[in-house]
Amino acid sequence: MSERGSLRTRLELLAREVAKFGVVGGVGLVVNIAVSNLLWRYTDIPTVRAGLLATFVAVLGNYIGFRYWTYRDRDKSGRTRELTLFLLFSAVGAVIETGVLYTATYGFGWDTPLQSNVFKILGIGIATLFRFWSYRTWVFKALPVGAAKAAPGAEGVVKQGRTERTPRVEADSAARR
Repeated sequence: MSERGSLRTRLELLAREVAKFGVVGGVGLVVNIAVSNLLWRYTDIPTVRAGLLATFVAVLGNYIGFRYWTYRDRDKSGRTRELTLFLLFSAVGAVIETGVLYTATYGFGWDTPLQSNVFKILGIGIATLFRFWSYRTWVFKALPVGAAKAAPGAEGVVKQGRTERTPRVEADSAARR
């Protein structure tokens, strides 16, 4: 494959990854904003604390979407390590996101429902850039080229970031006879 074709393929794969990340993140955004607004409206939980709780609800849902859809073709060998890193980087993202809301609420006194939503969304946007980079770099690591070996009876083989379905192959065709 030419260098230009290779670059085009990598950009297409990145665009697909960004789109899937965006879909999962969009669902998480809706959950985050909805939970925040419910807590702000119907509880006495302070603005920033309610925003942080909503973030953690969204993060739990996002893990499922990222693991089983966006990054389903990535290394699955160390789930404990993966979940630990996901929660660590999600916590850093939550600090970024909540820091923006905290600064607006307590630093500038901007705490009307509209202002809280605007700064919550702004914080989510900034934190999303960090999360995208950290999740794809550290949490859902790509398998090295050639590392995706099809074990006997394997359902799929990873090729250039996609899982291609392959039929089951018997090790010894004579065993079928």
